[in-house]
Amino acid sequence: MTDERVRDDAGDGPAIDRRGLLRAGALAGAVTLASGVTAAAAAAEPGGAARAAGDAGPAGGEAAVVLTGRLDTGAADFVHLPFDVPAGVREIAVSYSYDRPPVPAGTPGNSCDIGIFDERGTELGGRGFRGWSGGFRTSFAISRTEATPGYLPGPVRPGRWHVVLGPYQVAPQGLEYRVEVTLRFGAPGPEFKPAYPPERARGRGRAWYRGDCHLHTVHSDGRRLPAEVAAAAREAGLDFIVSTDHNTPSAHGSWGPSAGPDLLVITGEEVTTRNGHWLALGLPAGRFVDWRYRSRDEAFPRLARQVRRDGGLVVPAHPYCPYVGCQWKFGYQDADAVEVWNGPWTYDDESAVDGWDAGLAEALRQGRSWLPAVGNSDAHSAPQVVGTPHTVVLADDLTRDDVLAGIRAGRSWIAESAAVRLEFTATGAGRQAGVGERLAVPADAPVDVRLTVSGVPGGTVRFLTDEGQMHQESLPADGAGTVVWRTTASLAGYVRAEVRHPRADGTPGRGNSMGPELPWGPMAALTNPVFLGVPPEGR
Repeated sequence: MTDERVRDDAGDGPAIDRRGLLRAGALAGAVTLASGVTAAAAAAEPGGAARAAGDAGPAGGEAAVVLTGRLDTGAADFVHLPFDVPAGVREIAVSYSYDRPPVPAGTPGNSCDIGIFDERGTELGGRGFRGWSGGFRTSFAISRTEATPGYLPGPVRPGRWHVVLGPYQVAPQGLEYRVEVTLRFGAPGPEFKPAYPPERARGRGRAWYRGDCHLHTVHSDGRRLPAEVAAAAREAGLDFIVSTDHNTPSAHGSWGPSAGPDLLVITGEEVTTRNGHWLALGLPAGRFVDWRYRSRDEAFPRLARQVRRDGGLVVPAHPYCPYVGCQWKFGYQDADAVEVWNGPWTYDDESAVDGWDAGLAEALRQGRSWLPAVGNSDAHSAPQVVGTPHTVVLADDLTRDDVLAGIRAGRSWIAESAAVRLEFTATGAGRQAGVGERLAVPADAPVDVRLTVSGVPGGTVRFLTDEGQMHQESLPADGAGTVVWRTTASLAGYVRAEVRHPRADGTPGRGNSMGPELPWGPMAALTNPVFLGVPPEGR
């Protein structure tokens, strides 16, 4: 994870009912209107800000509303600042700033995000959301025709709007902010027409399709345009991608021209809460998923159910990421899969795979459903590489629903790049099963586990079961080979495969080693399991 993502993720936050929302009247600050109307007058009467701005006249001109205040350490996660919009406003433009006093080493400094809700209100999961840019931008504008990336074009209706501040971190000295809202009057422009991507591309029927399900653009904290991300996906040999900008669906309406018969673009969102990030994959185009909550608020299960009702998937992202607000605290009972590999391989990916594997053994013991693993690049900007890694999914065709169904069923494996290819099967008692499937054989029947792989020069193949690593074998210098290992269902409840690069010192690595260094080199490929044996009756 790059410094850029740390900086931007530290600006995408979450939690609405945790301590109650502070309104402008409860803050140690003031609202100043350009015309001189006092904050009290504006707050007391819905028309206060409208009258103040009305001096500019509905025929043209503009007026400003300035909101200032101070937040102390312990302020609510989200602070909603009201301002009134009169009839005749063509565009709302917002800019903001806050102080950054010096802090002692090891003490968080000020970091404050921003977004906006329209006259439909700030209710959690409600209809009033109009945009979010976290800490990535200091200004934005919204009109009927267009909006700054991260924000939604649409009608500028009269009523009480709210700027939302997310004080992600507050220094011991407090945080003083200044928000300037400019109301520009005039006739509304033409209606914005979104160009949503189609839900189908030209597929190969039932086949393995490569895709990156975690990508960012200029619509959140990335620096690539959607067209640039699509070009990078094609260069990486991908068949599909998922749009997952932080806390906003604003990119959805821009993907149409970048999709095509050779590239399926699925709409989604990275929901960035204060207790971890999750991917909402396969959202209906334009759908917004709220992020303003913590694990203690019990909002996540409700929103997860909504995503599933819409046909999407809930996938915790980089659950062991060490940065503030990134570590996953919601549990996995409401998840459909988990992202165990995020970007170039690091120690937190190692932890994620270990935690996921422990969950497989627990699911096996309890006879309940298991959680498939996925891997994605989380690419924001160059030099981050789209498709490193990506998920290879067995789907009935290259459509939104088929790809999501393959991920949900665990019919997938993770590849470092398109140069890595593999086939993983288990065969016994005249039957064969592949990744994500069950080989129903008697407990003592011999089972041959076979992995054919290419694209990992000098790599190491590992077979792991609910007991841990059971077989290891090195690949030749050209990186292609077939590894076969025999077991039974009585000895292995499941088998999964890893393919590792050599360690930095050139050695293949060895299992069960003790010491300060990781025993293995970076991951090149990782499969979901094949389950062995006849499940107990009723399971």
